[in-house]
Formats: sequence, structure tokens, C-alpha cells
Amino acid sequence: MDIKVLGPGCPRCKQTESIVMDALAESGIVANVEKITDPKEIASYGVFGTPAVIIDGEVKSVGKVPTKEEVKGWLKK
Repeated sequence: MDIKVLGPGCPRCKQTESIVMDALAESGIVANVEKITDPKEIASYGVFGTPAVIIDGEVKSVGKVPTKEEVKGWLKK
């Protein structure tokens, strides 16, 4: 599983990354998590709001901090 957390490093982006890591730990799922902060690279995903979460190439969340339960639901699919 490949997870990307997109954001410039703002508090909401850091919170999103933390939630993703917590959800992975609680689910026992091993994944490659990458934090992307470069605005050009973020835009290359077609994402124009941050924070954003992409799992296996699919945009799951844009412009909001997801809940841990939301992230766990995405991990199961």
C-alpha cells in the first residue's frame, strides 16, 4: 500500500499525517507513507487544496483533516 500525505507542512497537514500513522498502527497495516510538501508536486496530483491524502493513486481527501475512522475505512478497501 502506498500512501501520500500532501501539504506544505502546516499544522493541519501535520495533524493529517499523524492521523494516518495512528490509523495504520491501530490497523496493523504496513504501508509506505510519503509526505509531499512541494507545491508543484502537489499540483501534479490534481489536488489544489491541502491537506490531501492519496492511497494507491486514488485521492481520498482534499482540504480537510480526515478522522481516524475515515482513514481506517480507506485502508480496508
